[in-house]
Amino acid sequence: MRYSLLDLAPVPEGATPRDAFANTLDLARLAEAEGYHRFWLAEHHNMPGIASAATAVLIGYVAGGTSRIRVGAGGIMLPNHSPLQVAEQFGTLASLYPDRIDLGLGRAPGTDQATARALRRYFDSAEAFPQDVQELLHWFEPEQPGQAVRAVPGAGIEVPVWLLGSSLFSAQLAAHLGLPFAFASHFAPAAMDQALAVYHRDFRPSKRLREPCAMLALNVVGADSEAEARRLFTTQQQAFIRLRRGEPGLVPPPIDDIEAYWTPAEKAMVGQALACSVLGTVDQLREGIAAFVERHRPDEILLTGNVFDHQARLRSFAIAAEACRGLP
Repeated sequence: MRYSLLDLAPVPEGATPRDAFANTLDLARLAEAEGYHRFWLAEHHNMPGIASAATAVLIGYVAGGTSRIRVGAGGIMLPNHSPLQVAEQFGTLASLYPDRIDLGLGRAPGTDQATARALRRYFDSAEAFPQDVQELLHWFEPEQPGQAVRAVPGAGIEVPVWLLGSSLFSAQLAAHLGLPFAFASHFAPAAMDQALAVYHRDFRPSKRLREPCAMLALNVVGADSEAEARRLFTTQQQAFIRLRRGEPGLVPPPIDDIEAYWTPAEKAMVGQALACSVLGTVDQLREGIAAFVERHRPDEILLTGNVFDHQARLRSFAIAAEACRGLP
């Protein structure tokens, strides 16, 4: 069972994006030392608490500061970009860091509609997502004689392409195209089981992938006690509520009484959205992760966790790695 890490380059209150980038590289180096297979970064825009907007640039920074771990996008929001530009960017990264770069693709814009327009793209371009994915795959194919336009670099370069999703749409498309599939169960688990079933049932082998390969995301917070882990988790719970209230901001510190922070409706909403979460000591994480794997049978798990204090975040992912290494 491979275990990997998803990071958003979080910007805590009192910090700057520069601090976030330094912390992200620090975390990537720890992930490499702790046996994580991949270190992925996600594209978001107009969110003060997330600094990974220029995702390809940050991937290059992390790959250049590590030596073995795979580094990639989880993911690039394709409606915001032309497929040719994405192929050039990731062809460049794969040329600089051979056999270490992954490209995950998402269908959502990763932002609000006003910001999508500011990006010179439009949300309705998500309807063209299947065509855009196939165009992008085309740019990675070897150059053909007489080809008028090509990705330089990009053409003929092996870049693993994943499809990301939180619904049946991307599961069906990944199956149809014979691509690996990553499900966003860390914030939208409702359709997880159905999407996995559809992906495995309809998968068509391709030259990129002979058998289905599914990765599931899981929130984890590890600490020396369950009470401390639950306290640290209030950072992620607060951030989720702020986003739903239309008040995104910097990553908040943990609080002692989350019950006083949210309404009953917000508590229910967060409970559903963050249902795929495992909190506690190394033994509790091992038990919880093992149960999640046993129930859903992913080929790989993608761990994430929004912890306010950087040292506590490092400690949390180190505990999670120890738990994963102890899985049966």
